[in-house]
Amino acid sequence: MLGIGTEAEIFLYAGLSGAVVFLSYRILALVRKIIPHGSPAVGLEDLIFWLAASGYLFRQMYVTTYGSIRWFFVLGVVCGIFLTYSAGILTKKIYVRTKKSLEKFRKNR
Repeated sequence: MLGIGTEAEIFLYAGLSGAVVFLSYRILALVRKIIPHGSPAVGLEDLIFWLAASGYLFRQMYVTTYGSIRWFFVLGVVCGIFLTYSAGILTKKIYVRTKKSLEKFRKNR
């Protein structure tokens, strides 16, 4: 039986793992925007990415939970992805508001 402190630590590692996977996929999506790909290439890239991501998550789960599947690890990965996505949206909103206020300041100057 794991203690609550150990479970919390594993949950945080799982959240970080989810964030790493999410940000890695966002980087892949940005590369696709910069360099256009055909459908077969996108499919192959996705296959390779998801195989690598599943291997990475399996390794993280194996190392942190000592080889047993814990549902709070899966929940931690999902929470990490959600929080990273939400942080990106919030950052984008702050950027847009700051840009508008700076443009307004520049006009009034």
